[in-house]
Amino acid sequence: MLLLMPRVAARLKRIPLPERLQSMRLAPRHLSLLSYLLFDGPMQVSHLAARLEVAPTTVSLMVSDLVQQGVLVRENDPADRRRTIVGLTGDPVTRSAIERWLASGAAAWREAFEPLTPDERAVFVRTIEIYEGATGGAEGR
Repeated sequence: MLLLMPRVAARLKRIPLPERLQSMRLAPRHLSLLSYLLFDGPMQVSHLAARLEVAPTTVSLMVSDLVQQGVLVRENDPADRRRTIVGLTGDPVTRSAIERWLASGAAAWREAFEPLTPDERAVFVRTIEIYEGATGGAEGR
């Protein structure tokens, strides 16, 4: 695993951006944020931050940048006008490009998980979660 994980990370960084997104300074760190918005729909910055496990200010900066680039939109929360909801742009060309960018990773996960039983999938996900948690404290060791 120590040899495989860097190769996986390097390969993910090389996923080509669709032409429509190439001028938008998107990076692999945007994949998770865009994935949540694509699959779960619009949400508050604080909810995105919680899911991404980063500070709300970090997500707010990313969102501001992506709004300026036309990738995301901010709207008032219809349930509470004091709150702002972030979502993907309504532009069909940009949205389609985002879907294509995320599709290769989703297809790879489907291929990897397809032969596994639900229990085997759960063990794999839990193992990666434990590994991630264990590496989080490695700086202080």
